[in-house]
Amino acid sequence: MLHRGTHIQILTELLRASPVVGLLGARQVGKTTLALQLAETLTGPVHRFDLEDPADLARLGDPKLVLGPLRGTVILDEIQRRAEMFPILRVLADRPGTPTRFLVLGSASPELLRQTSETLAGRIAFHELAGFGLDEVGADALERLWVRGGFPRSFLAESDAESERWRRDFIRTFLERDLGRLGVRIPADTIGRFWEMLAHYHGQTWNASELARAFGVSDRTVNRYLGILEATFVVRRVRPWFHNISKRQVKAPKVYLADTGLLHSLLGLGTLRDLTGHPKVGASWEGLAIDVVVRTLRAWSSETYFWGLHTGADLDLIVVRGNRRIGFEIKRTTAPRVTPSMRSALQVLQLERLYVIHAGDASFPMGENIHAMPLAHVLDELEPLR
Repeated sequence: MLHRGTHIQILTELLRASPVVGLLGARQVGKTTLALQLAETLTGPVHRFDLEDPADLARLGDPKLVLGPLRGTVILDEIQRRAEMFPILRVLADRPGTPTRFLVLGSASPELLRQTSETLAGRIAFHELAGFGLDEVGADALERLWVRGGFPRSFLAESDAESERWRRDFIRTFLERDLGRLGVRIPADTIGRFWEMLAHYHGQTWNASELARAFGVSDRTVNRYLGILEATFVVRRVRPWFHNISKRQVKAPKVYLADTGLLHSLLGLGTLRDLTGHPKVGASWEGLAIDVVVRTLRAWSSETYFWGLHTGADLDLIVVRGNRRIGFEIKRTTAPRVTPSMRSALQVLQLERLYVIHAGDASFPMGENIHAMPLAHVLDELEPLR
Protein backbone atom coordinates (compact mmCIF):
# COMPACT_ATOMS: atom_id res chain seq x y z
CA MET A 1 0.00 0.00 0.00
CA LEU A 2 1.26 3.47 -0.89
CA HIS A 3 0.37 6.59 1.08
CA ARG A 4 -1.09 9.06 -1.43
CA GLY A 5 -0.13 12.27 0.33
CA THR A 6 -0.71 14.68 -2.55
CA HIS A 7 -4.31 13.53 -2.98
CA ILE A 8 -4.94 13.70 0.78
CA GLN A 9 -3.68 17.29 0.81
CA ILE A 10 -5.93 18.24 -2.11
CA LEU A 11 -9.00 16.61 -0.55
CA THR A 12 -8.31 18.29 2.79
CA GLU A 13 -8.19 21.70 1.11
CA LEU A 14 -11.37 21.01 -0.86
CA LEU A 15 -13.25 19.92 2.25
CA ARG A 16 -12.32 23.17 3.96
CA ALA A 17 -13.68 25.17 1.04
CA SER A 18 -16.77 23.17 0.00
CA PRO A 19 -19.53 21.44 1.97
CA VAL A 20 -19.53 18.51 -0.48
CA VAL A 21 -16.52 17.00 -2.25
CA GLY A 22 -16.87 14.38 -4.96
CA LEU A 23 -13.98 11.90 -5.28
CA LEU A 24 -14.44 10.28 -8.67
CA GLY A 25 -12.45 7.61 -10.45
CA ALA A 26 -12.54 4.19 -12.06
CA ARG A 27 -13.51 1.12 -10.11
CA GLN A 28 -10.63 -0.38 -8.10
CA VAL A 29 -8.47 2.72 -8.47
CA GLY A 30 -8.18 3.18 -4.71
CA LYS A 31 -10.91 5.68 -3.78
CA THR A 32 -12.00 3.84 -0.65
CA THR A 33 -8.41 3.31 0.53
CA LEU A 34 -7.67 6.99 -0.01
CA ALA A 35 -10.80 8.02 1.88
CA LEU A 36 -9.75 5.84 4.84
CA GLN A 37 -6.25 7.33 4.76
CA LEU A 38 -7.79 10.80 4.71
CA ALA A 39 -10.08 9.94 7.64
CA GLU A 40 -7.03 9.20 9.80
CA THR A 41 -5.81 12.77 9.30
CA LEU A 42 -9.08 14.58 10.03
CA THR A 43 -9.98 16.14 13.35
CA GLY A 44 -13.46 15.53 14.64
CA PRO A 45 -15.78 12.56 14.07
CA VAL A 46 -15.82 10.67 10.76
CA HIS A 47 -18.80 8.57 9.67
CA ARG A 48 -18.61 6.19 6.70
CA PHE A 49 -21.38 4.49 4.76
CA ASP A 50 -20.69 1.95 2.00
CA LEU A 51 -23.68 2.05 -0.32
CA GLU A 52 -22.81 -1.37 -1.71
CA ASP A 53 -23.17 -2.84 1.80
CA PRO A 54 -26.78 -4.00 2.44
CA ALA A 55 -26.43 -3.13 6.14
CA ASP A 56 -25.42 0.47 5.38
CA LEU A 57 -28.17 0.75 2.77
CA ALA A 58 -30.68 -0.36 5.39
CA ARG A 59 -29.33 2.22 7.88
CA LEU A 60 -29.93 4.91 5.27
CA GLY A 61 -33.54 4.02 4.66
CA ASP A 62 -34.37 7.60 5.66
CA PRO A 63 -31.16 9.46 4.69
CA LYS A 64 -32.12 12.84 6.11
CA LEU A 65 -33.12 11.36 9.44
CA VAL A 66 -29.79 9.47 9.72
CA LEU A 67 -27.40 12.04 8.25
CA GLY A 68 -28.98 15.18 9.70
CA PRO A 69 -27.71 14.80 13.31
CA LEU A 70 -24.17 13.78 12.28
CA ARG A 71 -21.30 16.21 12.71
CA GLY A 72 -17.77 16.23 11.37
CA THR A 73 -17.16 14.41 8.09
CA VAL A 74 -19.48 11.92 6.39
CA ILE A 75 -18.08 9.59 3.74
CA LEU A 76 -20.58 8.08 1.30
CA ASP A 77 -18.94 5.37 -0.80
CA GLU A 78 -20.35 4.45 -4.26
CA ILE A 79 -22.84 7.30 -4.19
CA GLN A 80 -24.18 6.43 -7.64
CA ARG A 81 -26.09 3.58 -5.97
CA ARG A 82 -28.33 6.15 -4.25
CA ALA A 83 -28.46 9.11 -6.63
CA GLU A 84 -31.76 10.19 -5.01
CA MET A 85 -29.70 11.36 -2.03
CA PHE A 86 -28.30 14.38 -3.89
CA PRO A 87 -31.27 16.67 -3.08
CA ILE A 88 -30.92 15.69 0.59
CA LEU A 89 -27.21 16.54 0.51
CA ARG A 90 -28.11 19.94 -0.92
CA VAL A 91 -30.39 20.64 2.01
CA LEU A 92 -27.81 19.46 4.56
CA ALA A 93 -25.02 21.40 2.85
CA ASP A 94 -27.03 24.63 3.09
CA ARG A 95 -27.41 24.55 6.88
CA PRO A 96 -25.97 27.58 8.73
CA GLY A 97 -22.40 27.08 9.87
CA THR A 98 -21.96 23.95 7.72
CA PRO A 99 -21.75 21.53 10.67
CA THR A 100 -21.01 18.56 8.41
CA ARG A 101 -18.78 18.05 5.38
CA PHE A 102 -19.61 15.29 2.92
CA LEU A 103 -17.09 13.28 0.91
CA VAL A 104 -18.91 11.30 -1.76
CA LEU A 105 -17.09 8.59 -3.69
CA GLY A 106 -18.29 7.53 -7.11
CA SER A 107 -17.21 5.42 -10.05
CA ALA A 108 -19.10 7.93 -12.17
CA SER A 109 -21.67 7.61 -14.87
CA PRO A 110 -23.26 10.09 -17.24
CA GLU A 111 -26.32 10.15 -14.98
CA LEU A 112 -24.29 10.70 -11.82
CA LEU A 113 -22.36 13.61 -13.26
CA ARG A 114 -25.54 15.20 -14.61
CA GLN A 115 -27.39 14.92 -11.32
CA THR A 116 -24.58 16.24 -9.16
CA SER A 117 -23.97 19.20 -11.42
CA GLU A 118 -27.66 20.10 -11.44
CA THR A 119 -28.55 19.39 -7.80
CA LEU A 120 -25.37 20.46 -6.01
CA ALA A 121 -24.29 23.33 -8.25
CA GLY A 122 -22.17 25.76 -6.24
CA ARG A 123 -21.88 23.35 -3.33
CA ILE A 124 -19.69 20.54 -4.63
CA ALA A 125 -16.04 20.39 -5.69
CA PHE A 126 -14.67 17.43 -7.65
CA HIS A 127 -11.36 15.62 -7.48
CA GLU A 128 -10.52 12.85 -9.93
CA LEU A 129 -8.38 9.97 -8.70
CA ALA A 130 -6.39 8.05 -11.27
CA GLY A 131 -4.06 5.12 -10.68
CA PHE A 132 -0.59 5.47 -9.22
CA GLY A 133 1.56 8.09 -10.92
CA LEU A 134 5.30 8.31 -11.30
CA ASP A 135 5.39 10.89 -8.51
CA GLU A 136 3.98 8.23 -6.15
CA VAL A 137 5.99 5.16 -7.21
CA GLY A 138 9.30 6.87 -8.06
CA ALA A 139 11.36 7.08 -11.24
CA ASP A 140 13.02 3.72 -10.51
CA ALA A 141 9.64 2.05 -11.06
CA LEU A 142 8.99 3.75 -14.42
CA GLU A 143 9.18 0.56 -16.49
CA ARG A 144 6.97 -1.35 -14.08
CA LEU A 145 4.41 1.47 -14.08
CA TRP A 146 4.40 1.49 -17.88
CA VAL A 147 3.91 -2.25 -18.31
CA ARG A 148 1.44 -2.83 -15.46
CA GLY A 149 -0.35 0.51 -15.33
CA GLY A 150 -1.33 2.39 -12.21
CA PHE A 151 -4.21 0.41 -10.73
CA PRO A 152 -2.94 -0.42 -7.22
CA ARG A 153 -3.48 -4.18 -7.34
CA SER A 154 -2.00 -4.43 -10.80
CA PHE A 155 1.07 -2.35 -9.98
CA LEU A 156 1.69 -3.98 -6.58
CA ALA A 157 1.19 -7.58 -7.76
CA GLU A 158 4.01 -10.00 -6.91
CA SER A 159 4.65 -10.87 -10.55
CA ASP A 160 3.83 -9.70 -14.06
CA ALA A 161 1.70 -12.81 -14.52
CA GLU A 162 -0.33 -12.02 -11.39
CA SER A 163 -0.68 -8.42 -12.53
CA GLU A 164 -1.96 -9.55 -15.93
CA ARG A 165 -4.48 -11.91 -14.33
CA TRP A 166 -5.81 -9.09 -12.16
CA ARG A 167 -6.24 -6.80 -15.17
CA ARG A 168 -8.03 -9.52 -17.13
CA ASP A 169 -10.39 -10.06 -14.21
CA PHE A 170 -10.92 -6.31 -13.89
CA ILE A 171 -11.85 -5.98 -17.57
CA ARG A 172 -14.32 -8.87 -17.36
CA THR A 173 -15.92 -7.59 -14.14
CA PHE A 174 -16.07 -4.03 -15.45
CA LEU A 175 -17.91 -5.16 -18.57
CA GLU A 176 -20.18 -7.81 -17.07
CA ARG A 177 -21.09 -6.17 -13.75
CA ASP A 178 -19.84 -2.63 -13.13
CA LEU A 179 -21.23 -0.95 -16.24
CA GLY A 180 -24.67 -2.41 -15.56
CA ARG A 181 -24.58 -1.11 -11.99
CA LEU A 182 -23.77 2.33 -13.38
CA GLY A 183 -26.91 2.23 -15.51
CA VAL A 184 -25.28 1.31 -18.84
CA ARG A 185 -27.64 -0.88 -20.83
CA ILE A 186 -25.33 -2.13 -23.57
CA PRO A 187 -24.39 -5.83 -23.86
CA ALA A 188 -21.00 -6.56 -22.28
CA ASP A 189 -19.78 -8.28 -25.44
CA THR A 190 -20.61 -5.23 -27.57
CA ILE A 191 -18.88 -2.63 -25.40
CA GLY A 192 -16.00 -5.07 -24.85
CA ARG A 193 -15.36 -5.45 -28.58
CA PHE A 194 -15.49 -1.68 -28.97
CA TRP A 195 -13.02 -1.23 -26.11
CA GLU A 196 -10.62 -3.72 -27.72
CA MET A 197 -10.94 -1.95 -31.05
CA LEU A 198 -10.31 1.38 -29.37
CA ALA A 199 -7.05 0.02 -27.92
CA HIS A 200 -5.72 -0.25 -31.47
CA TYR A 201 -6.58 3.44 -32.01
CA HIS A 202 -4.81 4.54 -28.79
CA GLY A 203 -3.02 7.84 -29.39
CA GLN A 204 -4.77 8.55 -32.69
CA THR A 205 -7.13 11.31 -33.74
CA TRP A 206 -10.75 10.33 -33.16
CA ASN A 207 -12.55 9.45 -36.37
CA ALA A 208 -16.07 8.33 -35.54
CA SER A 209 -16.94 7.47 -39.13
CA GLU A 210 -13.94 5.16 -39.51
CA LEU A 211 -14.67 3.28 -36.29
CA ALA A 212 -18.39 3.16 -37.06
CA ARG A 213 -17.70 1.49 -40.41
CA ALA A 214 -15.29 -0.98 -38.84
CA PHE A 215 -17.76 -1.77 -36.06
CA GLY A 216 -20.82 -1.86 -38.31
CA VAL A 217 -22.83 0.83 -36.49
CA SER A 218 -23.59 4.54 -36.82
CA ASP A 219 -21.33 7.46 -35.94
CA ARG A 220 -23.74 8.38 -33.18
CA THR A 221 -23.46 4.91 -31.63
CA VAL A 222 -19.65 4.87 -31.46
CA ASN A 223 -19.68 8.38 -30.02
CA ARG A 224 -22.05 7.12 -27.32
CA TYR A 225 -19.80 4.14 -26.58
CA LEU A 226 -16.79 6.44 -26.34
CA GLY A 227 -18.67 8.74 -23.97
CA ILE A 228 -19.50 5.83 -21.66
CA LEU A 229 -15.87 4.68 -21.44
CA GLU A 230 -14.73 8.24 -20.86
CA ALA A 231 -17.34 8.86 -18.14
CA THR A 232 -16.15 5.73 -16.33
CA PHE A 233 -12.52 6.92 -16.47
CA VAL A 234 -11.02 4.14 -18.59
CA VAL A 235 -10.62 6.34 -21.69
CA ARG A 236 -9.60 9.99 -21.98
CA ARG A 237 -9.71 12.53 -24.77
CA VAL A 238 -7.13 15.24 -25.41
CA ARG A 239 -8.67 18.20 -27.20
CA PRO A 240 -7.08 19.91 -30.20
CA TRP A 241 -5.71 23.45 -29.95
CA PHE A 242 -6.95 25.47 -32.90
CA HIS A 243 -7.83 28.94 -31.63
CA ASN A 244 -7.37 31.78 -34.13
CA ILE A 245 -5.06 29.77 -36.35
CA SER A 246 -5.26 28.23 -39.81
CA LYS A 247 -8.29 26.20 -40.89
CA ARG A 248 -5.87 23.44 -41.90
CA GLN A 249 -5.64 22.41 -38.27
CA VAL A 250 -6.93 19.11 -36.92
CA LYS A 251 -10.11 19.78 -34.96
CA ALA A 252 -10.92 16.29 -33.67
CA PRO A 253 -9.61 15.06 -30.29
CA LYS A 254 -7.04 12.36 -29.71
CA VAL A 255 -8.15 9.28 -27.78
CA TYR A 256 -6.07 7.40 -25.21
CA LEU A 257 -6.85 4.52 -22.91
CA ALA A 258 -6.37 6.04 -19.48
CA ASP A 259 -4.25 3.20 -18.08
CA THR A 260 -1.36 1.59 -19.97
CA GLY A 261 -1.81 -1.68 -18.10
CA LEU A 262 -5.39 -2.04 -19.35
CA LEU A 263 -4.24 -1.00 -22.82
CA HIS A 264 -1.66 -3.79 -22.86
CA SER A 265 -4.16 -6.38 -21.63
CA LEU A 266 -6.67 -5.40 -24.32
CA LEU A 267 -3.90 -5.72 -26.90
CA GLY A 268 -2.87 -9.12 -25.54
CA LEU A 269 0.54 -7.91 -24.33
CA GLY A 270 1.58 -9.58 -21.09
CA THR A 271 5.26 -8.70 -20.80
CA LEU A 272 7.72 -5.94 -21.63
CA ARG A 273 9.11 -8.14 -24.39
CA ASP A 274 5.65 -8.47 -25.94
CA LEU A 275 5.17 -4.72 -25.69
CA THR A 276 8.48 -3.63 -27.20
CA GLY A 277 7.83 -5.70 -30.31
CA HIS A 278 4.30 -4.40 -30.87
CA PRO A 279 3.30 -1.64 -33.34
CA LYS A 280 1.56 0.30 -30.53
CA VAL A 281 4.67 0.51 -28.33
CA GLY A 282 5.30 4.14 -29.29
CA ALA A 283 1.71 5.19 -28.72
CA SER A 284 1.65 3.40 -25.37
CA TRP A 285 4.82 5.16 -24.22
CA GLU A 286 3.41 8.49 -25.44
CA GLY A 287 0.30 8.01 -23.30
CA LEU A 288 2.43 7.28 -20.25
CA ALA A 289 4.66 10.31 -20.89
CA ILE A 290 1.70 12.66 -21.28
CA ASP A 291 0.24 11.40 -18.00
CA VAL A 292 3.56 11.91 -16.18
CA VAL A 293 3.98 15.45 -17.54
CA VAL A 294 0.41 16.54 -16.82
CA ARG A 295 0.52 15.22 -13.25
CA THR A 296 3.90 16.81 -12.60
CA LEU A 297 2.67 20.19 -13.82
CA ARG A 298 -0.59 19.68 -11.89
CA ALA A 299 -2.48 20.83 -14.95
CA TRP A 300 -6.23 20.45 -15.30
CA SER A 301 -7.66 18.49 -18.23
CA SER A 302 -9.12 21.78 -19.45
CA GLU A 303 -5.55 23.11 -19.77
CA THR A 304 -4.15 20.27 -21.91
CA TYR A 305 -4.29 20.04 -25.70
CA PHE A 306 -2.51 18.64 -28.71
CA TRP A 307 -1.89 20.44 -31.99
CA GLY A 308 -1.86 19.13 -35.53
CA LEU A 309 -2.10 20.27 -39.12
CA HIS A 310 -3.57 18.22 -41.92
CA THR A 311 -0.24 18.70 -43.70
CA GLY A 312 1.44 16.54 -41.04
CA ALA A 313 2.99 18.97 -38.54
CA ASP A 314 1.92 18.24 -34.98
CA LEU A 315 2.77 18.51 -31.30
CA ASP A 316 1.82 15.84 -28.79
CA LEU A 317 0.93 18.09 -25.85
CA ILE A 318 0.35 21.77 -25.15
CA VAL A 319 -0.32 22.97 -21.62
CA VAL A 320 -2.04 26.35 -21.47
CA ARG A 321 -2.49 28.33 -18.27
CA GLY A 322 -3.37 31.99 -18.60
CA ASN A 323 -0.96 33.50 -21.11
CA ARG A 324 1.54 30.67 -20.71
CA ARG A 325 1.89 27.99 -23.39
CA ILE A 326 4.35 25.13 -22.94
CA GLY A 327 4.79 22.44 -25.57
CA PHE A 328 5.87 18.81 -25.28
CA GLU A 329 6.92 16.41 -28.02
CA ILE A 330 7.19 12.74 -27.03
CA LYS A 331 9.92 10.65 -28.69
CA ARG A 332 10.66 7.08 -27.65
CA THR A 333 14.29 7.34 -28.65
CA THR A 334 17.58 7.92 -26.85
CA ALA A 335 18.77 10.45 -29.44
CA PRO A 336 16.01 12.99 -30.20
CA ARG A 337 16.52 15.61 -32.88
CA VAL A 338 14.83 18.89 -33.68
CA THR A 339 12.34 18.51 -36.52
CA PRO A 340 10.71 21.11 -38.80
CA SER A 341 7.43 20.24 -37.06
CA MET A 342 8.88 21.28 -33.69
CA ARG A 343 10.16 24.59 -35.06
CA SER A 344 6.80 25.24 -36.69
CA ALA A 345 4.92 24.52 -33.46
CA LEU A 346 7.26 26.75 -31.43
CA GLN A 347 6.65 29.67 -33.77
CA VAL A 348 3.00 29.24 -34.73
CA LEU A 349 1.80 28.46 -31.21
CA GLN A 350 4.03 31.10 -29.61
CA LEU A 351 5.30 28.63 -27.04
CA GLU A 352 7.20 29.79 -24.01
CA ARG A 353 9.28 26.62 -24.27
CA LEU A 354 9.21 23.26 -26.01
CA TYR A 355 10.37 20.12 -24.21
CA VAL A 356 11.24 16.93 -26.05
CA ILE A 357 10.52 14.05 -23.67
CA HIS A 358 12.66 11.07 -24.64
CA ALA A 359 13.76 7.60 -23.48
CA GLY A 360 17.42 8.43 -22.91
CA ASP A 361 19.18 9.42 -19.71
CA ALA A 362 20.46 12.96 -20.33
CA SER A 363 18.92 16.43 -20.49
CA PHE A 364 20.39 18.91 -22.95
CA PRO A 365 19.49 22.02 -24.97
CA MET A 366 18.46 21.34 -28.56
CA GLY A 367 18.01 24.91 -29.77
CA GLU A 368 16.55 28.22 -28.72
CA ASN A 369 13.67 27.46 -26.30
CA ILE A 370 13.86 23.72 -27.14
CA HIS A 371 15.12 21.38 -24.46
CA ALA A 372 15.46 17.58 -24.33
CA MET A 373 14.41 15.86 -21.10
CA PRO A 374 14.34 12.13 -20.22
CA LEU A 375 10.97 10.90 -19.03
CA ALA A 376 12.64 9.58 -15.87
CA HIS A 377 13.85 13.14 -15.05
CA VAL A 378 10.49 14.88 -15.41
CA LEU A 379 9.78 14.74 -11.67
CA ASP A 380 13.07 16.46 -10.88
CA GLU A 381 13.27 18.97 -13.75
CA LEU A 382 9.69 20.16 -14.23
CA GLU A 383 7.95 22.27 -11.62
CA PRO A 384 4.20 22.51 -11.02
CA LEU A 385 2.55 25.42 -12.78
CA ARG A 386 1.81 28.41 -10.61
